[in-house]
Amino acid sequence: MTPDSSRLTRPASAIDDAANAYTEKLLALDPGFATELGLPGYETEYRDFSPAGLDALAGAARRALAELATLEAVDSVDVVTLHAMRERLGLAVETLESGWPLAELNNIASPVQGIRATFDLMPTATVTDWEHISGRLANVPAAVDGYISSLRAGAAQGLVSARRQVDTVIGQCERHAAADGFFAKLAGGASLTPETVDAGASLPAPLTAALAANADLARAGYGALVTFLREELLPQAPLADAVGRERYSLASREFLGSAVDLEETYAWGVAELERIIAEQEAVAGQIRPGATIEEAKALLNADPARQIQGTAALTEWMQKLSNAAVAGLAGSHFDIPEIMRSLECKIAPTQDGGIYYTGPSDDFSRPGRMWWSVPEGEDTFTTWAETTTVYHEGVPGHHLQIATATYQSGLLNNWRRNVCWVSGHGEGWALYAERLMDQLGYLADPGDKMGMLDAQRMRAARVVFDIGVHLELAVPARWGSGTWTADTGLEFLRRNLDISAGQLDFEFNRYLGWPGQAPSYKIGQRLWEEIRDARALRDGAAFSLRDFHTEALNLGSVGLDTLKAALLG
Repeated sequence: MTPDSSRLTRPASAIDDAANAYTEKLLALDPGFATELGLPGYETEYRDFSPAGLDALAGAARRALAELATLEAVDSVDVVTLHAMRERLGLAVETLESGWPLAELNNIASPVQGIRATFDLMPTATVTDWEHISGRLANVPAAVDGYISSLRAGAAQGLVSARRQVDTVIGQCERHAAADGFFAKLAGGASLTPETVDAGASLPAPLTAALAANADLARAGYGALVTFLREELLPQAPLADAVGRERYSLASREFLGSAVDLEETYAWGVAELERIIAEQEAVAGQIRPGATIEEAKALLNADPARQIQGTAALTEWMQKLSNAAVAGLAGSHFDIPEIMRSLECKIAPTQDGGIYYTGPSDDFSRPGRMWWSVPEGEDTFTTWAETTTVYHEGVPGHHLQIATATYQSGLLNNWRRNVCWVSGHGEGWALYAERLMDQLGYLADPGDKMGMLDAQRMRAARVVFDIGVHLELAVPARWGSGTWTADTGLEFLRRNLDISAGQLDFEFNRYLGWPGQAPSYKIGQRLWEEIRDARALRDGAAFSLRDFHTEALNLGSVGLDTLKAALLG
């Protein structure tokens, strides 16, 4: 299949028009989302983080649902759009009505991080680009003020995130507000991209001064947030980390697009963890006969050929491995048009921990990017542990998935391509991709396979931890006794997550503060594999894995119930 023929087209329908109109409304309500998509016209503003802003989002969803109720599907694409939008928008309204978005605060995915992270995606090549950055810096205080008003309104309803989350976020905000924090460094390091301007060009002095002044405003905004969190919100924050069944069930549906039986899923997670550990034990014997998992990993860590020193070498290694995966998979197991084959591997400008992907701009002028947020003080990396991560974030993982949806502009409306993102679908696909790369022979080296199994073990352990702690279920006999608490859960994570102390602290707080999200990876993988196997059984000899991947990815990101309906009928 040639790159040109892989781009599908169809006439836009009334349902597409409604979906696109809803998308335009979202872009107007959330300029930061437009920046995430690389769309012009929204460069300096933020969304309204106040209760009024949340009400506006709920109102837009209700109006779109009302319009969709009057429309009929004209083809199979419309059928999927209707199914997906009714599920996603209906759940969004239900979630907003619950009041919990007023209290949104955690260490990874709340307005605290979003307001700052917008700058990571803003271009820096021209004077105009830096003028936009300066303008958005000036608007940080208002964005923070709106957020504070929502947190205050949530607290008035008894909705406050746990004390542990508030403490963690205070530390993040203090770092951003510091004289040597993110905003100060952004303004102080402002320069034009050498590749796109004449040699020796520099920013005009008035713009440099404006950047410095507006960076100070942004720092002051985060400083005000620190004061509010410490003096007003922290005293109201509950000590308990567990969110309980009602909130957890709602969050689980948000991240999966499916209402799963939580007790059955918990039991499956326990069994899956046991299965992966047994597989690791077998691989450990391949690394050295009779070796335990811990001994095998110690051998891998001590192998100089598997070590990387410094972030520059890490970036180079990531890029080389990513490029090789694209070259090897394109045209064989996946359709990868030329425009999608560019993927940049970068070190993130923060030190919070974690690895993440950001998609390409709508016209692919900004490529997809894999970001590694390296905790302070960490400078040694092991390739055996991270090979599978490159496949997870890049190809055939998130990059192939997200870039395909962006690419299929003639097939999918803008909501399907750019707005709908379901963690269980997206992260489930990325875990599916990890295991697939083993099946395709890319992890034939026992060390690299041990790394993949370690990643899978972590995701299975998260199912057990997340559901177990938040629902306060019984601890499996292998891992202790009684019911789960945050403290017993932390020890469980130490035994199953082979990551640094900094990364473990980050992950532990993430699971406690973002309920339902972490298990969506492994649960999503489970459902992806079940759907593929059911499709293979149904199609028999006619089944093509490459065609299945193409059809599935061309759907864009949808809830897992929608995915099942679309691929199995």
